[in-house]
Amino acid sequence: MKRHCSIEIPIADRKAAGQALAPLLNAYRGRANTLVLALPRGGVPVAYEIAMALGLRLDLMPVRKLGVPFHEELAMGAIASGGVRYLNTDVVNTHRIDGSTQEAAVERELKELNRRERAYRGDHPLPDLRDQQVILVDDGLATGATMRAAIQAVRDRGAARVIVAVPVAPSDTLAELREEVDEVACPFVPQWFSAIGCWYIDFSQVADHEVIDLLKNAWGRDLQVRTQS
Repeated sequence: MKRHCSIEIPIADRKAAGQALAPLLNAYRGRANTLVLALPRGGVPVAYEIAMALGLRLDLMPVRKLGVPFHEELAMGAIASGGVRYLNTDVVNTHRIDGSTQEAAVERELKELNRRERAYRGDHPLPDLRDQQVILVDDGLATGATMRAAIQAVRDRGAARVIVAVPVAPSDTLAELREEVDEVACPFVPQWFSAIGCWYIDFSQVADHEVIDLLKNAWGRDLQVRTQS
């Protein structure tokens, strides 16, 4: 399915988004201590293009948004692999979301996060992030809740430097994230911001099999490079 909006749409699809981001990250080309981590599912095709263009390793940072009841698109927080939980207290207080509702959302989304980790990773080992430069990639940001959970998760796992790379995001979210990470790369910062999909011509949902295929391709390339070196 394609989504069209009345505002200008500069991004053809997620592949084009990754290709637009890669030149902004050229300083990391071929660095052995740098890893691209995609926020699934939408961030995987974007991150794949970056990793392939720059000769970097690709892996996952599983996260799940905690949606506000009856308004799931609005994030009251997010969870990430490794037990990380981020809550947007402003949203929680504004919508008067009690603790039991928060816990129910966490339990529900944790099940899906664990399912995705098993489905996507299989027996592929978790990457060691200690002393690594990590480029966190998604297909766009709105409130930034899922990205904040991802940032905390990679910091907890020992990442030495954290870079956020997204094709489109509102200026206020980017300003807040710049206080939390070492670098932000974002080529499209519209003055007016609604949904991420309004900045894409094709914002089709990414299927599980697409994620798995892209990861297998990337991991197969990494194995070939290690074998030849």
